[in-house]
Amino acid sequence: MTQHPPAEVADRPVVGSYPTYTGAQRAVDFLSDSKFPVECTAIIGSDLRMVETVLGRLTRGRAALAGAGTGAWFGLLIGLLLSVFAAGNHHVLVLMLSGLAYGAVFGAVFGFAGHALSGGHRDFSSRSQIVAARYDVVADAEVAEEAKNLLIKLTWREDGVH
Repeated sequence: MTQHPPAEVADRPVVGSYPTYTGAQRAVDFLSDSKFPVECTAIIGSDLRMVETVLGRLTRGRAALAGAGTGAWFGLLIGLLLSVFAAGNHHVLVLMLSGLAYGAVFGAVFGFAGHALSGGHRDFSSRSQIVAARYDVVADAEVAEEAKNLLIKLTWREDGVH
């Protein structure tokens, strides 16, 4: 099945191609600094893939610790919201600290139980992100030539050519 890009993207010629998103951002930033109408540009990632970086083994203890951290933040938020209705200033501190403590305890219990009930599936923690093999900067056809010329100047500057 062939997918076609939207018409507003297909009519825009590529004015620069970069191996990293940072490089494409730098190019658009340079265009902006050069007073180019950047609203006529877009950054398009091609050949997308999902990369999952494994951070470490997930034990029941780590699951309980992560649950405690999440629960503590949630409990602190609940304590802060309840403190809006508290009569005195000392009640605010008590509500926030008790919310933090109860949240941490319940979070740890649920984190531990959730990991224990998973039956050993997915015993690792990870972080996922979508990355592209290439990032193209495109511009409206009316201003594409100007953008290309400006980006050539950027390349000269980065390569040390004057």
